[in-house]
Amino acid sequence: MELLDRYLQSVKKYLPWERQDDIIAELKANLESQLEDKEAELDRPLTKEEQEAWLKQIGPPMQVAARYLPQRYLIGPAVFPMYWYVLKLACFWCVVIYTIVSAVQIYAGGIANGTDVAVAMLRIPGILITAAAWVTLIFAVIEFGVRLNPPKYGPLAGAPFDWSPDALPPVGKDVTHGKKPRSFSQALVELVFGFIFLVWLLLVPKNPWLLMGPGAVYLHASPCQLAPIWLSFYWCVVAINVVQLGWMALALWKGKWQDSRNVRRRVMQVLGLIPLLLLFTVPDHAFVGLKHPALDQARYGGTLHAINHGIYSVWLLILFIAGMQLAWDLGRMGLNAYRRRLTATR
Repeated sequence: MELLDRYLQSVKKYLPWERQDDIIAELKANLESQLEDKEAELDRPLTKEEQEAWLKQIGPPMQVAARYLPQRYLIGPAVFPMYWYVLKLACFWCVVIYTIVSAVQIYAGGIANGTDVAVAMLRIPGILITAAAWVTLIFAVIEFGVRLNPPKYGPLAGAPFDWSPDALPPVGKDVTHGKKPRSFSQALVELVFGFIFLVWLLLVPKNPWLLMGPGAVYLHASPCQLAPIWLSFYWCVVAINVVQLGWMALALWKGKWQDSRNVRRRVMQVLGLIPLLLLFTVPDHAFVGLKHPALDQARYGGTLHAINHGIYSVWLLILFIAGMQLAWDLGRMGLNAYRRRLTATR
């Protein structure tokens, strides 16, 4: 029964991950037994409409999953799955918004340094605690309302009349595992475009207009020039792209284009931090210099300082975001690996 499989898939995403398989197996056996009894009574398979009516009697996936959760005192089992989902979402967006606002404040406050970034990061736990407190307070009020007047506040807890079995996602379209495996043609196209990008990258030094467009003419005519560190940065980027292209070609040659790309992506993320960190080795953050310092320092010194300060601030923000993204992805990989290992040992 496809509708039952879709229903169980939706229930599963609200269950504790360490018990998902066991609970779903038990629930599936129970529901299949009920279904067989109903079909035996009618002496025919249930129609789609009858299947939907039966599942609506059982309850929405979130509510069914709540029956298998530990007893909660402040937030009841009917409300807790929605509370947990909203809490994670709120904490995530609070960190994202706070990061952007902090970066803008650091940039507007003058030349940024490591202390400003460290202070901003140390405030993140407080932001998360505040967000969690407000979400918990709101759902505690909802829980009180559900207990006081279930007919009125039932929809907030996922009451049966607030959902439709026909709206359940198809099997295999789970938000986490819904991606289809790559085909050979997709892997080949990625390799071809990666090669084209590498060729374009190698042509940039002799043809700067490929990167800057008309801006290359203005840079050539301006009294400013790029610092030598940019050449080292450029070759780091080229080397990273060569490694990535070679990795993709090797996987394609070995017929492993459908393998998980998580490891390659994380390695590329780590390597991508090297050129970003390299730029912070420039003395006094002099990313741009004057072609004739003795002649133009008095006239363009202030402008040059503002340009270098802007580049440094933007690069600091990029490095911070890249580091946070890498930490997040590595944390997710570690958690997923732990879950698989724990499931395999059970």
